[in-house]
Amino acid sequence: MPVLDEPLKKVLGGNTAKVMADHLDLHTVGDLLHHYPRRYAERGELTRLSDLPLEEHVTVVAQVADARVHTFNGGRGRRLEVTITDGSGRLQLVFFGKGVHKPRTELQPGTRAMFAGKVSVFNRKRQLAHPEFKALGAGSGTEAVEAFANQLLPLYPACKQMESWQIQQAVDTVLGPAGHEESALAGLIDPLPESLREGRGLATLPEALRKIHRPGTKADIATARDRLKWDEAFVLQVALARRRRADAQLPAAPRKPAPDGLLTAFDARLPFTLTEGQRQVSEEIFADLATDHPMHRLLQGEVGSGKTMVALRAMLGVVDAGGQAAMLAPTEVLAQQHHRSITEMMGELAEGGLLGGAERGTKVVLLTGSMGAAARRQALLDLVTGEAGIVIGTHALIEDKVQFHDLGLVVVDEQHRFGVEQRDALRSKGKQPPHLLVMTATPIPRTVAMTVFGDLETSVLDQLPSGRSPIASHVVPAKDKPHFLARAWERVREEVAAGHQGYVVCPRIGDEEDESKAAKEKSPEDEAEKRPPLAVVDIAEQLVKGPLSDLRVEVLHGRMQPEAKDEVMRRFAAGEVDVLVATTVIEVGVNVPNATAMVIMDADRFGVSQLHQLRGRVGRGSAAGLCLLVTDMPEGSPARSRLGAVAATLDGFELSRIDLEQRREGDVLGQAQSGVRSSLRVLAVIDDEEVIAAAREEAAAIVAADPELAGYPQLRTALDALLDKERAEFLDKG
Repeated sequence: MPVLDEPLKKVLGGNTAKVMADHLDLHTVGDLLHHYPRRYAERGELTRLSDLPLEEHVTVVAQVADARVHTFNGGRGRRLEVTITDGSGRLQLVFFGKGVHKPRTELQPGTRAMFAGKVSVFNRKRQLAHPEFKALGAGSGTEAVEAFANQLLPLYPACKQMESWQIQQAVDTVLGPAGHEESALAGLIDPLPESLREGRGLATLPEALRKIHRPGTKADIATARDRLKWDEAFVLQVALARRRRADAQLPAAPRKPAPDGLLTAFDARLPFTLTEGQRQVSEEIFADLATDHPMHRLLQGEVGSGKTMVALRAMLGVVDAGGQAAMLAPTEVLAQQHHRSITEMMGELAEGGLLGGAERGTKVVLLTGSMGAAARRQALLDLVTGEAGIVIGTHALIEDKVQFHDLGLVVVDEQHRFGVEQRDALRSKGKQPPHLLVMTATPIPRTVAMTVFGDLETSVLDQLPSGRSPIASHVVPAKDKPHFLARAWERVREEVAAGHQGYVVCPRIGDEEDESKAAKEKSPEDEAEKRPPLAVVDIAEQLVKGPLSDLRVEVLHGRMQPEAKDEVMRRFAAGEVDVLVATTVIEVGVNVPNATAMVIMDADRFGVSQLHQLRGRVGRGSAAGLCLLVTDMPEGSPARSRLGAVAATLDGFELSRIDLEQRREGDVLGQAQSGVRSSLRVLAVIDDEEVIAAAREEAAAIVAADPELAGYPQLRTALDALLDKERAEFLDKG
């Protein structure tokens, strides 16, 4: 068995291996060796305490300046407060109860140590509560001093259950004594072809792994990272190059619109001209649809930039060519809205086969889970006979019963709300693979990553059609400045007084079912750290009794009956409701041009793309929009700076880059949407675009010359390891 496949349990023992598997997703020796240090502290160089990020798990090297025990509760309780310093700043450590004894004896003034814990704030001062620590100085009763002497100390991505130095000890166990690493690293499979490695002057893999975990100098770290970035970029690019090659060989029916057909008739009845961007993107899409292999295109456009119009013209072109088009929407509300707006835009062209319909028209049907049996039967019949050229629906479109006459194009709206399996199930309903158009208003990190990797052809709509208004966004620090929140409610009242309407968005519903679910999901960390998220039901009640008492306030959330939801939305759209207090059910597709104000409570609990989507619900008419992001997070915290970034720009691509930098790429080949199990460990999509581009060229050349990689057995093995069964299927489905 190669050394890298060895289970950690055999090398480190059961308990350590279990913590690593459960909390860090590390299972084998190879997993551990590829768990690289996040950064390095230098012996003698102190980590700056003045720059500590709030709410983050940190490791610091500092000296004890002061240690005092305080009693409380009439002497029954004890608290140890230790002040540490590194010359740049001071930080307080706090230990309670039985946890006081060990630090009291070991953390005497003058002791230097490593400390790890989560940075929190108490009485406006930063602190670490119950940090793990390990003394580094002489007389500390530990032999660590020699081990650390003159070394760069690797600080690993850690977790509450396993600190950085425990991970370092595990790596040391695997690599063996210094100077003898070669035997531990023998049998490594090197994915880079020798000619490529030498041509680019890259280190061997054993040398790179030794230098990343045990660097003698900063130059060692740079050498190791350069090599390991290439491994990640190159193997991934080979996987994508092989997939592109396979895609290009799939057959698809070319779909060229008939001259003077449905599309021409539709364009003739448009009351406005398309923007330059819409025309250009349409040309790109029609060029793809005319080829005999499947289109695989991402249409990125700001909220309200006219993506639906571009998609509809593509669908009409496919219907002209004798095929059918399906549009997949993430919610029933959005599917209904698309159906309504598309039939309105098409007018008599959407009444093909009906009395009074245009002779070149087609049927546009809606298919959702809550439709009545008779309407559903008719819709299914229209699809299988080909009577309906366009169908708009939710995941109900994916069910086995749904059969198409000739599915030519699948349009997926808001792609981050759909699993790849769902998209794939719909694509498999064509006689040949249908063309695929994916639309999104904010690319999620994985999509941006794939875009940089060049796996999706991308079209961008960056002009807003005339008539859309700008949206001003501001962060409202409710805890630091309560009067700001009071002013936020005044602003809502002012908008209503001017004849407009507003939304208040909360992360939670707040009914009993919601409460019990929240209680079950709450981790002990949450318990200590945060109150539950604010709820629609509670906030609505507070507003009705307090700052918005004389306004017409209604609630909307996902657990209401569909009829009740529709009724509330209808009344809000008709102007019979002033303020709608809702969950994220309004995130996509809700179009009420008269709504100009939005207050998002606990805004830090939402992702960047979600905030951007929500904000897009206001400013849809001629009056300017206002979005207020309410948070309790203190200034300087990552959550607060994320909100600041959202408030500072309306550019979806810019926001997705911020999101990507903060959350990492997600597993670029896998289903995880955050960076926890990223297959990218040293490669940063944003910073390493040049490495990615170079790796893409090398990969394309190798795959073109040797598609089966017969001459590259080690690369093939590395590829198989990267593309385990689940990821390979995911990649195939795209």
